[in-house]
Amino acid sequence: MNQDQPIIEAAHVGKRYDIIHQRGRYVSLRDVMMNIVRSPFKILSTKVRRAAGIEKREEFWALRDVSFSIGRGEVVGIIGRNGAGKSTLLKILSQITPPTTGEIAIRGKIGSLLEVGTGFHPELTGRENIFLNGAILGMARREIARKFDEIVTFAGVEKFLDTPVKHYSSGMYVRLAFSVAAHMEPDILIVDEVLAVGDAEFQKRCLGKMDEITKKDGRTILFVSHNMGAIRELCKKTILMENGRIKDVGPTEKVIDGYLGLDPAASPAKAAAVRFDDDPAKQFQIGSISVRAAADGMPRSSLPIEEQFFIDIECVIRDTIDSVCLIIVFSNDEGRQVANFMELDSDPRALAERKPGTYRVRAAIPGIFNIGSFGTRVIVERGDEVLDSVDGPLIRIVDNKPRSYRMELRRAPLIPKAVWTTDIAA
Repeated sequence: MNQDQPIIEAAHVGKRYDIIHQRGRYVSLRDVMMNIVRSPFKILSTKVRRAAGIEKREEFWALRDVSFSIGRGEVVGIIGRNGAGKSTLLKILSQITPPTTGEIAIRGKIGSLLEVGTGFHPELTGRENIFLNGAILGMARREIARKFDEIVTFAGVEKFLDTPVKHYSSGMYVRLAFSVAAHMEPDILIVDEVLAVGDAEFQKRCLGKMDEITKKDGRTILFVSHNMGAIRELCKKTILMENGRIKDVGPTEKVIDGYLGLDPAASPAKAAAVRFDDDPAKQFQIGSISVRAAADGMPRSSLPIEEQFFIDIECVIRDTIDSVCLIIVFSNDEGRQVANFMELDSDPRALAERKPGTYRVRAAIPGIFNIGSFGTRVIVERGDEVLDSVDGPLIRIVDNKPRSYRMELRRAPLIPKAVWTTDIAA
């Protein structure tokens, strides 16, 4: 095998899914006959249901024209919003699903950790699943036995080794699955966002392990995460995906800055507003989210430090509803929540009955955010039920004021001001 060849090559890869739209369950014989009369020859090439107009099929391209190459020993991050096509790409690379178009060349053995419980049989014990996963990866039983103690120790599941994994918590699942994937010595390790399930200490160990196997063993890693801090720490190269296509690929810092909206060439007004497609299935839906400067009310994604700004939310209510509360969540560029604001905090009427219609809600956000980039998310809750949850604009807090004190000493993401008093002691 030529060691100079890329270990992964993708050329014009696409993945199409067929989405079926079906009308309501009750369709009269008259409807069926009229549709068949209007399209008499459809029945020759399609099923009766589609000829009758009961069922329509729509093509959805999860990936389109994706091309890239990855060298041996590279650690590559893959970032993008939910629905960008990241997980679909990893499933194709892991040979779980074939591409619809294009070609992929993989020159090595793959170990993948795509979602909680992947490759585990719930009725088998932790011990049995270790051997099962090893066999799936093509390892001999003797080789698995040699690494068995190391796998169990890293996962920290010694006490539950002979318990069926269906009784494991999601954190235990992830710890064991990652440990198996990392210690089975694949040439390529593919890790999806599942590490977000584990605790902070285990996440740190996982990042350390991935760094170790790359530098020590020269293995290749593809790492999908919304944690920009982890991507920066681990990856020198990053791929940014958007709407099923590769939007950017290159040095991690450059790609992340573009993803977070730090590109000065980007349109401030466009970056400051997000609109969502109508979904009639949702009783209470968020239609749009925009960020506006308090000073002039204009849409802005770049906001001055220590100044109030507005989050404007347009909501569509399709049926009368009550006990609903809007929540705005802010997260830093590592994906960690740093603040949240609840509609109920300042408006007790939030839980009152709301009639069908379009509502515009404004939240005045205090100027407590430090310099940096923050993601926004709006959640609609009714008790323990989440009616809608969407990502809003990315905002950047900037400092353009002369100061008499060192702002770099205030490194926390939030910088609320306390009221200080000083008295001379007697």
